Amino acid sequence: MRTLISVLLLAFGASAATYTNAFAITASGSTQAQPFEWRSSQPLINPPAVPKDIFGVKDPSIVYHGNRYHVFMTTAGKNGWGIAYTSFANWEEAPNAPQFMLDKSPIGPGYRAAPQVFYFAPQKRWYLIYQGGDPLYSTTSNIADPMSWTAPKPFYATIPASVKDANGNAVWLDFWNICDDKKCHLFFTGDNGSFYRAETTIERFPQGFGEPVVAMKEKLDDMFEASNTYKITGANQYLTLIEAMGPKGRYFRGWTADRLDGAWQPIPGAAMNLFAGAENVKFNNRIWSEGVSHGEMIRDSVDQTLSIDPCQPLKFLYQGLDKEKGKTYEYIELPYRLGLITATSPNAISAMCKK
Repeated sequence: MRTLISVLLLAFGASAATYTNAFAITASGSTQAQPFEWRSSQPLINPPAVPKDIFGVKDPSIVYHGNRYHVFMTTAGKNGWGIAYTSFANWEEAPNAPQFMLDKSPIGPGYRAAPQVFYFAPQKRWYLIYQGGDPLYSTTSNIADPMSWTAPKPFYATIPASVKDANGNAVWLDFWNICDDKKCHLFFTGDNGSFYRAETTIERFPQGFGEPVVAMKEKLDDMFEASNTYKITGANQYLTLIEAMGPKGRYFRGWTADRLDGAWQPIPGAAMNLFAGAENVKFNNRIWSEGVSHGEMIRDSVDQTLSIDPCQPLKFLYQGLDKEKGKTYEYIELPYRLGLITATSPNAISAMCKK
């Protein structure tokens, strides 16, 4: 037992005085899950110095491949929303890493936002999914070459009836694909309190997605947007995070399920199944971010299963709102920056570690 505890201490970077496990023993003898606790970096990725017409960088998607991090993100600027790419070997390099605007690639200009990147192993192709009104995708065989992405293609030929509002307008955004061993599942939200899922077979991907269904529904502010879903390595569990809005800014809530088309259950440990937000994120220096908004977990693989390792401290690259006190902003002008939060204590996900 002493050896096992030592291994876990090393995995989570905890001390013997603070680490027991992810569940506290109550006076009655029952177990109670410990809440998530995080520590944030300062901003790591900022708008480029040139050109000076970009106000914020948002919505990051990240993979580690070829000994480098590859980050795709939304840019918000005077010309609207687009997608940029940057790459670096370690986090210390991130603030000075060059950024490439993908409107210069075959992806082209126009409204592009909320990217997600992964390697689809059955086709040996990288996929970049993003919204351009409707869900779009581009592919490449070389993630390190931003000019190699193909022109956008839609997932759907026409807008599905299930995502149209009373006026016939589409209410879908922040598209996210994850696959199990048989199917690929396209998740998204609608800024309407609903969390949707559509599916196709591995063989037909990226085509063949059926009519979306509502996977979960709550009040609008409690289930807002920016969903992201992962397979928990070594466990028969999936994790879904969805952004909500509260009095202290945006924050993420968490749910788990034993299959992607299954019933999602709130993660235990805190009110509103809090995953990360102003209530549980600490800063070493300046508290620069108003809440925790659209982001992505650091995965332990690059493929379509989107796996995360519960035996390592969880890390989440997020958009933080770094507002100047007393200044007012139009929505597109909001000064979003990208920072990294790292879990600092055991939690309901680390409890799934089998090592």
